[in-house]
Amino acid sequence: MKYEDLMKLALERGFYFPSCEIYADAQAGFWEYGPAGVSLKNKFLELWRRELVRRDRMLEIDGSQIMSQSVFEASGHLASFADPIIKCKNCKATFRADRLIAETVKVDIPESADPKDFDKTISEKNVKCPKCQGEFEDTRKFNMMFKVGIGPEGEAAYLRPETCQSIFVDFPRLFKTMRGKLPMGIAQIGKSFRNEISPRQSLLRLREFYQAEIEIFCNPNKLNELDKFSEIKDTKIRVQIDSEPKIMTCQEAVDSGTISNKLVAYYLGILTEFYEKTGIDITKSRFRKLGEKEKAFYAEVAFDFEVETSIGWLELVACNYRSDYDLSNHAKKSKEKFEVIDDDQKVLPHVFEISMGIDRSLYSILEHSSRIDTENERTVLSLKSYLAPIHVGILSLVKKDGLKEKTDEIFMNIKTKCDAFLDHSGAIGRRYRRLDEVGAPLAVTIDHQTLEDNTVTVRERDSMSQDRIKISELETYLMKEIAFP
Repeated sequence: MKYEDLMKLALERGFYFPSCEIYADAQAGFWEYGPAGVSLKNKFLELWRRELVRRDRMLEIDGSQIMSQSVFEASGHLASFADPIIKCKNCKATFRADRLIAETVKVDIPESADPKDFDKTISEKNVKCPKCQGEFEDTRKFNMMFKVGIGPEGEAAYLRPETCQSIFVDFPRLFKTMRGKLPMGIAQIGKSFRNEISPRQSLLRLREFYQAEIEIFCNPNKLNELDKFSEIKDTKIRVQIDSEPKIMTCQEAVDSGTISNKLVAYYLGILTEFYEKTGIDITKSRFRKLGEKEKAFYAEVAFDFEVETSIGWLELVACNYRSDYDLSNHAKKSKEKFEVIDDDQKVLPHVFEISMGIDRSLYSILEHSSRIDTENERTVLSLKSYLAPIHVGILSLVKKDGLKEKTDEIFMNIKTKCDAFLDHSGAIGRRYRRLDEVGAPLAVTIDHQTLEDNTVTVRERDSMSQDRIKISELETYLMKEIAFP
């Protein structure tokens, strides 16, 4: 399904929509999740916890969204967290330089490149303002941090541009109080805020967005001493170093030097397994190694997990080996100790990061799961049953002859055990189609035969097949069908 079609489906079925859309002064880059979107997001995060956090007995925290200026001085964000912008001399319109150049003259320049690189291309390719054909001022860097004032004096603080900094500043306390042992994973889900120059395409480029971040603190001398690597050594991953992705096992990736150590390969392996369980087509994914000018300022080595969609490749997860960049800088700024004891040795841990964009992940899941069934004239959202916003629709064939009351009774018995939707109105075929569009894997229909023999019809979304089962067996049947893997 194309982006435009999915956008229409999302709006009509309550997945997501623009914030403050009734007002003309609503700012771009802010979107709301409707009931279907919230349900999908919550189930996605539960799968994330099951497959990543609990698997490795990671710690999960919930840090503050507003943090002191000192945090971002130490992290480097105040100095380096910036995108290139250009301003028209004539109409004063502002554009993101890398994106405008890519769209107009098809030249890709990394956003972290020197401003002079953008100016050179603009001059050589004669790039003009798309609004008035005017010339541009010199490229400059625009810091994307949202500044806030605390208290009556307006003391400077910032909305976090990523969730991980609270993990870093809390590390000494967490390692001590939770009896930490390296390697140790700390996870966090929450909102981050970036003052994007040109937010676009609904969930794909936002100013307020959700992240699920994991920071793995490790001994840099023991990156290949990982017993649990055996769990994923045969898992196949798609790694792109040069022009095309290569399919290899995690073991082959380490042996060939494609991935430098077992710790990084392990987490790329379990990340692949996780996304496969979300319904994303793994054959349309890759771990792309970033060049020196592409990777973040804090990253020593970086892989982006990207997924192919109708509008191109989307980065869903940034996998960064941050070395001791963060802990050493926070130690220097705060004068606190960040070293820990690992096997009687004092170590300043290094960090491997898995920074997941939740909004982009949800968009990709929706697109990879959606299809137009032309034969049966329907749109189908073939979500994994455990991720579906609605697990089952409970439908009465008609509202008379006692069927409504029987349908209500069945709904009341299961509504606390799964996400069920009660529907009495409209043609049964049209109700099936609505459930298909929101991704409900099952529909239960109560008809006149139900009153005779206490059986119901269960319809399966993808195949449209129908079976007759006893009401007494319905709960067990549903729980089996929607269970997490």
